[in-house]
Amino acid sequence: MRKSIYLKHLIYIIAVIAQFSCASKEKKAIALYNSYCASCHILPDIENLPKHIWEAGVLPDMAARMGIYDSTYDPYEKVSRMEEFAIKQSGIYPEKPVMDIRDWNLLKDYILKMAKDSLNIHGVITPRKRVSQFRPNPIIMDSTKGAFITFLAYDSVQKQIITGNLNRKLIHYDPLTKQVTKTERTEGVPTSYSEQDTLKYFTYVGYLDPSELPQGSISVIEPSKRKINRSNVQLHRPVHTLVHDFDKDGNDEVVVCEFGDLTGKLTLLTHKGDFNFQNTVLLNLPGSIKSIAKDMNKDGKDDLVVLTSQGREGINIFYQEEHLKFRMETPIKFSPVYGSSWFEILDYNNDGHQDIVTVNGDNADNSYFHKPYHGLRIHINDGNNNFEEVYFYPMNGATRVVSNDFDQDGDLDFGILSTFPNYDQTPTYSFVYLENKEPNEFLFEPYRMDTSDLGRWMLMDIGDTDQDGDMDIILGSFSYSFTPVPKLLNEAWKNSDVDLLILENRLNP
Repeated sequence: MRKSIYLKHLIYIIAVIAQFSCASKEKKAIALYNSYCASCHILPDIENLPKHIWEAGVLPDMAARMGIYDSTYDPYEKVSRMEEFAIKQSGIYPEKPVMDIRDWNLLKDYILKMAKDSLNIHGVITPRKRVSQFRPNPIIMDSTKGAFITFLAYDSVQKQIITGNLNRKLIHYDPLTKQVTKTERTEGVPTSYSEQDTLKYFTYVGYLDPSELPQGSISVIEPSKRKINRSNVQLHRPVHTLVHDFDKDGNDEVVVCEFGDLTGKLTLLTHKGDFNFQNTVLLNLPGSIKSIAKDMNKDGKDDLVVLTSQGREGINIFYQEEHLKFRMETPIKFSPVYGSSWFEILDYNNDGHQDIVTVNGDNADNSYFHKPYHGLRIHINDGNNNFEEVYFYPMNGATRVVSNDFDQDGDLDFGILSTFPNYDQTPTYSFVYLENKEPNEFLFEPYRMDTSDLGRWMLMDIGDTDQDGDMDIILGSFSYSFTPVPKLLNEAWKNSDVDLLILENRLNP
């Protein structure tokens, strides 16, 4: 009898100890997650990624970044010796563990326990109507099969479309005469090009694929002197360059988004009369993807607004102070799994304050799957550069956005491009036009375009290409399979002659 009572008490005590032990472990795991997983970016929601993505993609890389390695993942497995050396120099993957292996296992088990097997994707909108306001006009600029356009812009002064491509060429195309007017060879693969006064600024990416080797560069050409000035600064995968005279001294500064890979920077290049640039690092993080000059606080000095991805995602405002010094604030922050891709500054509600529209959808990384939180977001400014997200249009793989009053009814409409749509189920949703119906209520009518077989659209710009008084939309193709796509579609891209697609606005025929 006494033994039976003793055993019952012992079992109860063991159960209580186990319960407290489990509770204590979970409490510690939560503390580890809140500290380690928020040290480099805002704390991600575990439920934003399915369990298999955590297990096979994200957690192995997280472990390596903490110096914890196993036989299932080697960050140096598929890289060259030079690349391996550069990665080791970065310190991203420490040689010794920075976390106890027992704590890591506790954290890993907690994440896998909390992660869902799959995500709810029912919020994705499927536009049933085809766009009728725009007429697709395929453009063939050369005889090469497939298109690899790395730069695209419409020059409203020359009234020409300018493209750069993987074949190291800059091509000028006149949409009125439907002729290529000029082709010039470039020193590298161009990702940015601009003409300022008598100078031409070329930005070359170096390595297009992810790399830690800084092989990018800038060249400044003085056509009148037939002179090429090459920058003395090596750049880490620059994807966007802004040329602007911030301090109004007559000399342009150059802001370079060094997207990088594991590391990267936002760099300010200055020069005084020559092209021996001095570089100042404004942000020592990878993922800067686009910058715009705009006086955000109305003090008479142009500030710098920058979108960053690759971890610490969001909109950063660099307020210009004296002597080209900048003070950074981050009024819009995103989860590191969002894949921030592009943004525009606009006054959506005509209240005199600059609002921001963003798209999230980069999906060629360790967490590849179709994400219900990808899409377009409108952020309204309260007048003090605090932004509230007031509208979200879900769209798989959204990577570019353009804004304009395309139908000229007094409000802003949007064109959204997706480089990573669900090609298996909804391949026609690589471009969506959002017609603004009720701007105060944020009611939009979505339209799709059925031209995904012509190319994988990656770049986009707008301009009145036919000079009829309304704005057209220009898409550039990059026929490369970053992510899995149906075989027939991939073959169609490889065999396509189409380089550009002009969506001709038929508002003023």
